[in-house]
Amino acid sequence: MAKVFVGQIIHTKSLKEFVLYTNGFVAVDKNGKIAGVGENYNLWFSNKPDYPPNAEVITLNKEQFLMPGLIDCHIHAPQVAQIGLGLDMPLMEWLNTYTFPLEAKFTDQDFAAKVYKKVVETTIKSGTTLASYFGTNNKDSTLILAKEAVEQGQRALVGKVCSNCNSPDFYVEETIDSLDATKEFVNDMDKLNSNLVKPTITPRFAISCTMELMKSLGDLAKTHNLHIQSHISESVAEIDFVKELFTCSYAQVYDNAGLLTNKTVMAHAVHLEEEEMLLFKKTGTSVAHCPASNTMLSSGFCDVLRLIKNGIKVGLGTDVSGGNSISIQDAILRALDVSHHLEFIKKQDIKGCGKLPANTDNAQYTPLDYKQAIYLATLGGAEALALDAVCGNFVKGKEFDALIVDTSVYPLHNFGLYNAEDYAKKSDEVKLLEMVQKFIYVGDDRNIVKVYVAGKQIKATTY
Repeated sequence: MAKVFVGQIIHTKSLKEFVLYTNGFVAVDKNGKIAGVGENYNLWFSNKPDYPPNAEVITLNKEQFLMPGLIDCHIHAPQVAQIGLGLDMPLMEWLNTYTFPLEAKFTDQDFAAKVYKKVVETTIKSGTTLASYFGTNNKDSTLILAKEAVEQGQRALVGKVCSNCNSPDFYVEETIDSLDATKEFVNDMDKLNSNLVKPTITPRFAISCTMELMKSLGDLAKTHNLHIQSHISESVAEIDFVKELFTCSYAQVYDNAGLLTNKTVMAHAVHLEEEEMLLFKKTGTSVAHCPASNTMLSSGFCDVLRLIKNGIKVGLGTDVSGGNSISIQDAILRALDVSHHLEFIKKQDIKGCGKLPANTDNAQYTPLDYKQAIYLATLGGAEALALDAVCGNFVKGKEFDALIVDTSVYPLHNFGLYNAEDYAKKSDEVKLLEMVQKFIYVGDDRNIVKVYVAGKQIKATTY
């Protein structure tokens, strides 16, 4: 059935274009696609004789607003089972101590089913309408993850992880086995016949894959026009190891394998060199910025504005469980933190650390603001995953992936509404922006009362 959402609405059109309607509408057709967006529904409807007159009208109250669904460009679904562990370790030690042993357990299909059901439930609860999931080396359990996303109505890219070297003996594949299992996984995914859940080719990272395997995966992706996801330049030690193995830059390794494409997203990219950024721009490769894990695993600060300035698409990732939260809203806050910390480094004489040499770029650096971070979490994420023609904002013809946010719900309680005299003096635009800020900086999943994917409601909370 067609639906019309009427009330306060926000979305973005670019990093610097934030759109808000204080009394707007989004009309959705029976197929879950956006039919119209604007300020005056009655005027729009009067000029749309083909739009159903019996469409369900959903009117938001004065403490609610509608926004696009949140997009997680990088999350390790099996690692949710170890979230919060080992975050005092550097990357490689953390992988060997916690991550590889855990992921090896996902040969147990019952265990996988229990974990993945909770993973999809919790990401949806947190407002994630699209996730790019890493599974494990095990093809069958990764298919369970894909089926769970289909069952719960989440949009997802799901990848069977590939690794045939430099991994523990209990968690390493033979090259032919890894490739054959990936081909089977792609075929199994096609049989799901889902418009929402698709396969993505997933070499874990260059350290754990031979060039033979990576080239074969690149060929497979090209043949079937598939998405690709992996990691790049997360930590300095990792980069040094890659250069020892391949005697070229990290990005060049992937490009030599045919893995850098306009449907590729690489997590982290903390330490990309200038020529690597040029290669990303040339190939259309994007970045999943994972600020929480970059900090917790002592990897470094990723300057996302540097990447964007160099023509690279950027979205946000939770990188659970390198990151400590499954919520993209938390990733927004961490992205803002990192951007401000970079400003301190670039502009301040930090006691005990000194100051960077003065240059124009540092002097002109302006950190991300919350509106730009919302872009990264919505449209920016869709662009990074090459799905911006489908979702990411409210544009006619796209599918309706959205959240209804209620600022009256704990822990927000929009107390400004109860100071009627002062509140009445504010413009409707200011009131709406204050509500958005309160949600971004203070809210959580309890404030996300409804979640929609492709026009279908997949979460509802009543208080």
